[in-house]
Amino acid sequence: MARVYEPNPTYPPAQGTVLSGWETACASLPVGELILALDGPAILDWAAALAGLSAALSARSIGHRVVRTEPYFASWQQIVERTSTPELADDPDFARLATVGLRDFFGELPSLSRRGSEVLVIAGPGAALFPHDLLWYVDLPKRYAEAAVRRGEGRNLGQRSEDGAATTRRLFYIDWTVLDRHREEIAGRIDLWIDLQDPSRPTHLNGTALRRNAEVLARRPVRTRPTFNTAPWGGHWGQQQLGFAVDEPNTAIGYELIAPESGVLLGEPDGPRVEVPFQLIVALQPDEVLGQRIRDDFGTSFPIRFDYLDTVGGGNLSIHCHPQAEYMRHVFGWSYTQHESYYMMVGGQDRWVFLGLRGDVHLDAFEHSARAAVERGEPFRIEDHVQTFPATQHQLFMIPAGTPHGSGEGNVVLEVSATPYLYSLRFYDWLRRDSQGNQRPVHVDHAFANLNRDRKGDEISRDLVQSPRPVRSGNGWREEVIGALPEVFYEVRRVVLEGDTTADDETNRGFHVLNVVEGDGVLVETEDGGPHPLNYAETIVIPAAVGRYSLRRVGDSPVQVVKALVR
Repeated sequence: MARVYEPNPTYPPAQGTVLSGWETACASLPVGELILALDGPAILDWAAALAGLSAALSARSIGHRVVRTEPYFASWQQIVERTSTPELADDPDFARLATVGLRDFFGELPSLSRRGSEVLVIAGPGAALFPHDLLWYVDLPKRYAEAAVRRGEGRNLGQRSEDGAATTRRLFYIDWTVLDRHREEIAGRIDLWIDLQDPSRPTHLNGTALRRNAEVLARRPVRTRPTFNTAPWGGHWGQQQLGFAVDEPNTAIGYELIAPESGVLLGEPDGPRVEVPFQLIVALQPDEVLGQRIRDDFGTSFPIRFDYLDTVGGGNLSIHCHPQAEYMRHVFGWSYTQHESYYMMVGGQDRWVFLGLRGDVHLDAFEHSARAAVERGEPFRIEDHVQTFPATQHQLFMIPAGTPHGSGEGNVVLEVSATPYLYSLRFYDWLRRDSQGNQRPVHVDHAFANLNRDRKGDEISRDLVQSPRPVRSGNGWREEVIGALPEVFYEVRRVVLEGDTTADDETNRGFHVLNVVEGDGVLVETEDGGPHPLNYAETIVIPAAVGRYSLRRVGDSPVQVVKALVR
């Protein structure tokens, strides 16, 4: 059979029905006076949402009044002061993850009451903080927010039009952190979940069904909806091989599974669907998804991500590293750091991966060259300081925090990594320009502060370019470890299926993440449900609650599956 990548994996609701339109949403309102809180992210098109809601209420002859939450925000200066830290107050690219709550973005909240028999609608970010009778949450996936801010549209959380332009710096590290925490706090009492990707025809699912479906999804294999972002170095493999984003400039970064941004589609394939944040499912069902021992270590943070780096017909990635653990905690505010690994989906002996310091590196010369590139635009040979390795297909490269690295042109990397994904500390970016003609940010101070200066030379190939080690095998299949390090909390394995028998597995009170890296695909079979197809290049989560499961090869060719787990 042909390898068919499914870009919109959809799961029928185990309870409830996904409906569409403001009219059907309003039909669920109880008769009589009430206060309806309409909460959601700042980037939402609130004017369109309220216009649709108002028209539907009027069509049902329901008197109503709307009060927006935004006028009750504190001043922008107060918000900035409450969300800044001395270490990164003037940093143009990074901020410490916000620890304040959404309530800290407001001043004094008013006492609002109904007038007569009207429906009082309190609408905007933080509406759930006001007294209310019903709570509707209106959501928009984060990819829309990032795109809007990059276009120069939208506002950061609490920002008014006179407060300047929105920034991805605040969006990534402050707005999203605060809004995610708020959403998780109120998830247990949401009465209606509304997906506003189409403002004229929103889709929705009642809150009881939302939570019941989270229970079901936490006990079965599940794929999140993949998306691709563009970048100046991006390639075209995702467009050419997966049929993704064919109208975009490139498919540089493929978000297969990045818990803070990924969503799960509920509904019917040809009917209305809602996209539910995967992180919300984890927050509602942490022990079932993660397993208790992993929850004890990581809270409700799903700690592994899978994504693609596509440079086929593109350019080299920047040479960068990620924060070491102590720096990540004390400066950036994450409790665990951004260890990574590169699995070569597409590569070759004439393609390259940059990885680790040379044995004869002169660190002062490296830093001098990196600063000259930023300050005076002087190019330099990164190969004088950082090693290169052939990008052999199916080789895994381990990249612990502090290791300089980057993929060369012509590769497709499956990144199997820790979930933090917004801390690429660049040493060198080839003097590359962004779409506005400005040199892309390079973070020399952060990068050299986190550089692992001890691991270099032959230690790189010995420790970070590992050979497979057998774990177990059966008739027509085998499993092998392809990447593990003492300082990295997860392990990468590969299951090779060459026959028609099944490879049995067990989650052992922790989750697994799988991706088909070679062959047509597999069927993932569990004891409690039907088989779930997993095609070439697709990623799936096997929650801890699944327990026993098996993989069965699809097609006649050998199939290889990458598996990641928390050790």
